[in-house]
Amino acid sequence: MIYSLKGTVQELNPTSVIIDVGGVGYFVGISLQTSEKLVLGQPTFLHIQQIIREDAHLLFGFNTILEKELFNLLISVNGVGPVSAIIMLSSLSLEEIASAIMNNNSLLLQKVKGIGTKTAERIIVDLRDKVQKFKVSDENISTFVNNKVKEEALSALEVLGISKKMSEKIADRVLKQNPDFSVEDLVKQILKNI
Repeated sequence: MIYSLKGTVQELNPTSVIIDVGGVGYFVGISLQTSEKLVLGQPTFLHIQQIIREDAHLLFGFNTILEKELFNLLISVNGVGPVSAIIMLSSLSLEEIASAIMNNNSLLLQKVKGIGTKTAERIIVDLRDKVQKFKVSDENISTFVNNKVKEEALSALEVLGISKKMSEKIADRVLKQNPDFSVEDLVKQILKNI
């Protein structure tokens, strides 16, 4: 089992890298978070998760051990494959994913390409007790509560025929001044300001 790779970055793409280790090139799938830390032609060290399937031996690389741990938690959920997990780690930070799971924010998880309602809810149910270690500060939690309130308010307004573009700017302005608003308060405030 390949656990880590230490070598030179031979080729670098946003979602993959080829690491030259003693003349052997390893193709490794990576998230955008890890990709940003790599430099072409420079030495690097990646934590590796090897996945062996009937038709392929896949390597996924991570800049930090925490990112690897979260990847493994995500792929332990039925319906989340390694590619979906990498897309999620590319779309959201570790804290954002942990925060969304701990705060039942399935809307945020559903914004990730390939994650539907059922999968998002399954991720929340399966991982709620396992993501505390991904350091979630109170500051982040309040932003996520805001995001959830904002999303629900915008959805409600769309049902009323008010375009999301128009109401989103007002929602941001209102939430900046009143971060503790409920969905109802926010909807009323947006309607007053349109």
